[in-house]
Amino acid sequence: MSPLPPATARDLPLLLLAAAAEVGDAVQAGVAAAGFTDVRPAHGFAFVRMAPDGATVGQIAEHLAVTKQAASQLVEELVNRGYAERNPHPHDARARVITLTERGWAVTRAADAAAAAFADRWAITLGVAGVTELQAALARVVTPGRVRPSW
Repeated sequence: MSPLPPATARDLPLLLLAAAAEVGDAVQAGVAAAGFTDVRPAHGFAFVRMAPDGATVGQIAEHLAVTKQAASQLVEELVNRGYAERNPHPHDARARVITLTERGWAVTRAADAAAAAFADRWAITLGVAGVTELQAALARVVTPGRVRPSW
């Protein structure tokens, strides 16, 4: 039997999922407001893997938990839109390293700014101490690691 009241046991996961959705929506809105209207959240998750030193299509696929074919299509979109470029791999002549262009870094900076603005809005509601306490509590229970879309 759960040590939590049934309503808490039921509502806590839903509130955490809602919070994650709000963060995603806020970042997407901030990126669009900065003029980057042709990117979607999945692109951002790929940008995370490409920064700072680039990644192969296989590494991007693994990071996103998709097939290499799906990652190749996503990379093709990013290259065509000017967010990424293919570079020779330093150790494998058959592979390419996908890196962010200046436009890719600019959208990454816009996403970071939108995420910070989101945190600031929560600080207005919860107070700085409340946000700090929430962050510390989540850090105790959430396993750090890569963040990727849950398709």
